[in-house]
Amino acid sequence: MTPTPAKLSLKEKLAYGLGDTASNFYFQVFSIFLSIYYTDIFGLKPGAVGTLMLVVPIAVAAMNPVIGALADRTQTRWGKFRPYLLWGAIPYGVLGYVMFANPALPEGGRLVFAYVTYALMLIAYAVINTPYGALMGVMSPSSDERTSLNAYRFSFAFLGAFLIGGFVPGLKETLTPAGGSPADGFRNTMLIFAVLSVAMFLFTFWNTRERVVSPPEQKSSLREDLGDLKSNTPWLVLFFVGFVNLANAGLRNGAGAYYFKYAVGDELAQGDFNKVGFLCFIAGALATKLFTARWSRRSLLIWLTLINGSGIAACYFVDPHNLPALYACNIIAAFAAGPTPAIVWSMYADTADYGEWKFGRRATGLIISATVFIQKVGLAVGSGLLGKLLGHYGFVANVAQTPQSLHGITLMFSLLPGGFALTAGFVTSLYPLDEQDVKKIELELAQRKAQSAPVPAPAA
Repeated sequence: MTPTPAKLSLKEKLAYGLGDTASNFYFQVFSIFLSIYYTDIFGLKPGAVGTLMLVVPIAVAAMNPVIGALADRTQTRWGKFRPYLLWGAIPYGVLGYVMFANPALPEGGRLVFAYVTYALMLIAYAVINTPYGALMGVMSPSSDERTSLNAYRFSFAFLGAFLIGGFVPGLKETLTPAGGSPADGFRNTMLIFAVLSVAMFLFTFWNTRERVVSPPEQKSSLREDLGDLKSNTPWLVLFFVGFVNLANAGLRNGAGAYYFKYAVGDELAQGDFNKVGFLCFIAGALATKLFTARWSRRSLLIWLTLINGSGIAACYFVDPHNLPALYACNIIAAFAAGPTPAIVWSMYADTADYGEWKFGRRATGLIISATVFIQKVGLAVGSGLLGKLLGHYGFVANVAQTPQSLHGITLMFSLLPGGFALTAGFVTSLYPLDEQDVKKIELELAQRKAQSAPVPAPAA
């Protein structure tokens, strides 16, 4: 393994961050546009889409702990987690493109095609993204460096979100050939992001290194790892917070396309709205270090999440045509949310340190994969709830909506996801580790490893 430096280089932080840009190219497309693509372009019924987007992600998410446990046990010259970026990049890119192929099939065939391609894509996503998330935990043993690394990671993640949310509405129109259909525009748009995603993951692979190794006496036991995980109280709190936060994201992100198309009445206006929101998100992420220098990560996560939830919920009380007021709510919510991913992911790495400190065993891959699992379940619940509620409120694609349907769309864009965010903020108050605890654990782990290091043999 590469010797541990005091600080990670700028190039390595940038390389790691680009991996989440690649992830967010697809994550944001699925979160923001996949539901409306299925209902308004591919011609699936909203109830069927709700079931699809609930069942498939949860079924595939069950693989995440398995992938994480497998990655923990992977031994190559490139480390445990980096090889999956190399092996998974091309399948990831190809499958994301194929999802939007829009074959000429009857309704039943289209639904089968959606199930199969969505499932295969999510499997490819899990194979590459679970080890990618775990990689952060072994690039440096320093909690401060991991927080800094996560700030880069999520700044680049939000760059991907900015490009998708801000430019896809216009880009798919621009890339629709003369006489073509919206499906052609979507497919051509996804080709661009597929190629970029593959290139970015390969760049991440070649320019990052793994430095933190498991305790030398640790034996491989999935049963013990799972037992430790169930007793890891800090991780359990974040486990639930992750579920609620991603349910919020799955519901609101997907509802946004319907809100602007049917409530605001201007589908392209969503692009500018998203651009402003994501720029504020990135500004918040870049301010992470300023916030963490003054307040504890635990306190920040609580209050920023509550502010974010309040901003989202406030959109319910704004007239859909009052864009300045909608922008104001979005700016507050987005800036407050900006620092939270970097903070919470550094706290997940702290829970891996906590597990090693308390139980004498480290299972970074399992912790990250189980976290990704519950986040995907939360995202699936939010996305599935969107489809089911659209059906419940009487949504019909590509026609003027009834007052009941418009009210339902507004609820799904505001009060309901805002409620999820507020719940996450209150639950975070149960997180038991403060900064002093983290530094104590970090120091004691370093002392243990120093004591267990082999003593050099005396010179002959």
